[in-house]
Amino acid sequence: MSKVQTYLFYEVLRAVLIIVGGLAMLALLAQGLSRTDLILENRQSALTYFYIVMLGAPQVIALLTPLALFVAGVWSLNRIHKDSEIVVAQAAGMTPWQIASPIMRLAVLCTVAHLAVNLWVQPAAQRAMRETVSVARADLAAALIRPGQFTSNGERLTFYAREQINGELRGVLISDMTDPEFPTDILARSAALVEVEGRPTLLLRDAISQQLDDNQQLSILEFEQYMFDLTDFMKEDSDLVLKASDKYLYELFFVDRSNYFEAKEADNLLAEANARLTTPLLNMVMAMIAVFAVLGGDFSRKGYGKRIALAGAGAIVVLIVQLALQSSAADDPSLNILQWLLPIGVFGVLAYIYFHRGRKIGQVDRPNLDRILPGKGAPA
Repeated sequence: MSKVQTYLFYEVLRAVLIIVGGLAMLALLAQGLSRTDLILENRQSALTYFYIVMLGAPQVIALLTPLALFVAGVWSLNRIHKDSEIVVAQAAGMTPWQIASPIMRLAVLCTVAHLAVNLWVQPAAQRAMRETVSVARADLAAALIRPGQFTSNGERLTFYAREQINGELRGVLISDMTDPEFPTDILARSAALVEVEGRPTLLLRDAISQQLDDNQQLSILEFEQYMFDLTDFMKEDSDLVLKASDKYLYELFFVDRSNYFEAKEADNLLAEANARLTTPLLNMVMAMIAVFAVLGGDFSRKGYGKRIALAGAGAIVVLIVQLALQSSAADDPSLNILQWLLPIGVFGVLAYIYFHRGRKIGQVDRPNLDRILPGKGAPA
């Protein structure tokens, strides 16, 4: 690239990084607020909280990059154009493609990075985030130990502790409904959460167990220490179910038809697969709209506010329509082709108009030139 092109490339790149960084921080902050229940309700550490929030960053950045590229392209080109630097470049003989090429090269890099995020980084991060959230919500201590509150794990176990002092629970009540015909209630002066051979267990001290026997008579047993095994109550009802955003591309295209849930969501998975491949193309579209907004018309010292406003509205419409097509394709797979036609069509039309107009402007009327230049049939 020439010095002018390198200068323009880094101007837009700097703006893209600033905009993506700023918007990503706001998006992650909003996403983080929705995850505060991990600390407030499940009593997880701040490290777990920030880890989960950061795992959502790849998806957020991928969504924001096309829009950031448009805003950065418009802002940089408009500033440079108003300073007459584009006019100087055109006067120096640079073609419309040479002027627009730094923006388009950056768009290609963003497209490749966006595609890599969609195909590998996002699924891996989403899986890790879902697994971490699942583990955090199923954490034994977080699920049961809430002093002063009745908590339950499904319909089989109800737990209450009056208070917690230095890791020891005081005033413990356990209602075990594993066998509805013979429920068991346990009262204990204190309890501690321990592990016995890798199994989560409550060590109850000064405990009383009350249970109805076969004759419906109340049976009361007293224990100095009682080991209450919690393993069965902590088992998940089902395996972790991955959503479409958590799956890799081959898992989206090649659905396991023997799996009822995947077979039921086959159309949705196919729409997600096409969206993974087509949304990176929006970077090229947004860059082309930015170029067309500033450089697609005549030079004006009054600015290009009207053109930029129209281009901004057009960019938003393209993004909304693309999202709407993905949603509609989940119900009608025949619409998946439109996910490809929209970005390719918009880019092709704008590129043709911009470069065709540039060639017409760059062309010189040869007969008129012959009459003007000396020795070509015209007086000097």
